[in-house]
Amino acid sequence: MTAKPDQDQARPGVLDRIRANPTGRLALKITIAVLGAIVVAVGIVAIPLPGPGWAIVIAGLAIWAVEFAWARHLLEFTKKHVLSWTHWIGRQSWPVKALVGLATFIFVSAVVYLSVRVSLGIDLIDKAREYLA
Repeated sequence: MTAKPDQDQARPGVLDRIRANPTGRLALKITIAVLGAIVVAVGIVAIPLPGPGWAIVIAGLAIWAVEFAWARHLLEFTKKHVLSWTHWIGRQSWPVKALVGLATFIFVSAVVYLSVRVSLGIDLIDKAREYLA
């Protein structure tokens, strides 16, 4: 048998109990701020690399949203625009989808190429030419 909604609201959650104590409230804010910053920083580093860089940044934003109103607003803004972009792409014809996919591929390839060249000093185009020759 499940609890009634009134009973769920009357029973404070773990975060509510932590926030009830001034020291706990400060410790929670600091913990959420640091953890969110670490996740966002990892995501920012991962953006130019193949993989879920932006998803990691958004996860860090979601962590911040637990405690900070500005992060909640930014997260809602982000969700709204990602959904509208997704719906827009879904309504497009296959040629438009292919063109957007090609543009995305070119952009990601350029970012990866520049990231590897700047950070590791490796020119991937020269390496590919050497490999093919």
